[in-house]
Amino acid sequence: MKYFKYSASLVVILILSLVFIGCAKPPEAEKSAANAAMTAAVAAGADKYAATDLGAAKKIWDTAEGQMKEKMYKEAKLAYVDAKAAFEKAAASAAAGKKAAAAEVNVSVVALEEAWSKLETTAKTVEKKMKDKKEAWTADATAFTERLKATKDGIAADPIGAKAKLAELKTVIDKWDAAFTELAATPVKSEKKKKK
Repeated sequence: MKYFKYSASLVVILILSLVFIGCAKPPEAEKSAANAAMTAAVAAGADKYAATDLGAAKKIWDTAEGQMKEKMYKEAKLAYVDAKAAFEKAAASAAAGKKAAAAEVNVSVVALEEAWSKLETTAKTVEKKMKDKKEAWTADATAFTERLKATKDGIAADPIGAKAKLAELKTVIDKWDAAFTELAATPVKSEKKKKK
């Protein structure tokens, strides 16, 4: 009789455990919240400006997804909560990274504008020697000004893209700096020598 009570109690506990485990529901609300945080982090540019934080958050997400497949709902719920927090951290890091990149690009813009101003001054000093290069210089000067303005306008939206465009503009400066240095080194032919 004593063993029967223990056996009956054990069976009841086993049945209650199975019912409890069978009644556990997938953490859909937590998954949805984590997914929304992931979408927000990607939209904030975490893939460009906070790749490390985004990668860590995705690992937590993947863990939660694996736990869902194995029907480990309690663990998955906790992992989704952690993933949401990690994605929110990635979004905040992206905002900070984007701000830092924009500040860096703005400094580069100032340096580029100074270099262009010096180049324009040099162009005036070698203007008489330019001859066949004058049209190309005028075209590049106009294009440079337009591209620089477009780049400055795009810094807030995409600092990394703006940085790449500044690098392209720097090559224009380098090209003309080399051309003007070469022109400055060549002597000017006087009109008297041409008549002889």
